[in-house]
Amino acid sequence: MVEIDKQKSIYLFTHGRIDLQEKAITALVSKGFSKEKIMMAVPSKVGNVGDYMAMLWMPPTPDHIKIQHITKVEEVKPEGMIGLWKGVSKDDIDTVPLG
Repeated sequence: MVEIDKQKSIYLFTHGRIDLQEKAITALVSKGFSKEKIMMAVPSKVGNVGDYMAMLWMPPTPDHIKIQHITKVEEVKPEGMIGLWKGVSKDDIDTVPLG
């Protein structure tokens, strides 16, 4: 895995599976992320270049978390549930089991 910058935020996408939120946070903390830096992703606010994204994968019955590193943030017109995240480019860097 790429070394985690613990000063950066990580935005958690639960894809509607709020029942798995605490399990996901625990898995991310065990991977080295700071609990204080884990943010719930919302369509109206995106992270910055260098921050991370964590997605429960694969919806609708996720069994792991896909961790991505934000590489570019472009200004876009919000679209549907994805909102402003439409303008975010990212690279996959790791996965974490949910179990």
